[in-house]
Amino acid sequence: MLVDTHCHLDHPRFDADIGAVIARAHEAGVLRMVTIGTGLPSSRAAVALAERYAGVYAAVGVHPHEAKDWDAATLAELEQLARHPKVVAIGEIGLDFYRDWSPRQAQARAFEAQLALAQQLGLPVIIHDREAHEAVLATLRAYAPVRGVLHSFSGDAQVAEAALALGLYLGISGSVTFPKADALRQVVALAPLERLLIETDAPYLTPQAHRGRRNEPAYVRYVAEEAAAVKGFPLEVVAAQTTANAEALFFRDGGER
Repeated sequence: MLVDTHCHLDHPRFDADIGAVIARAHEAGVLRMVTIGTGLPSSRAAVALAERYAGVYAAVGVHPHEAKDWDAATLAELEQLARHPKVVAIGEIGLDFYRDWSPRQAQARAFEAQLALAQQLGLPVIIHDREAHEAVLATLRAYAPVRGVLHSFSGDAQVAEAALALGLYLGISGSVTFPKADALRQVVALAPLERLLIETDAPYLTPQAHRGRRNEPAYVRYVAEEAAAVKGFPLEVVAAQTTANAEALFFRDGGER
């Protein structure tokens, strides 16, 4: 059994065949998928998909790209969505200093408000961190303890060490299979298996074996295989432990509240 802890099943690239995509995931042993909100519309869509399909769960949140539109009404609706029984996390939230599509002050305001909401509701967080490592870590320290994962981890070993010291999981995506991803493979080699989660970020970051095609949850197996190769463990060990990690973070009460 595998868990895809981060995908975007509401993306338009899945509109024509979402049922088949989920069926292929189940056939590949991916029995649980967390589809991620990046704003109110996609959070609503994530909840609707979770209601419709067995094995699909939702995270709701406002991505830093959308933080410029953050206001009290957004927070109120997000809280309402987060109380749905198949919502397992607040996310995708965080900071993005690479594109800066929202002012950094607005990003920080939305990030901090959603960390507070997660703590209020007892939910973990799914964190987006792109070229904002120090600011993300500083914010998380201010709100510690925080239960959550650094999605599609992109930092170096030093950032990984700091995140692990905060009790966070590291989310490993298909980028770990890329030929030039030696730094990420080094992080995977050094990090305890008990602190790793696997994800696709579908439809993005397609593993090397299928580069040029749309990513989908069934391909999370390639991430598990690469992690197993890097750590020198059988695939079954990596699958079992990363599934247990996902259970501990997201599904401690069976996935529904």
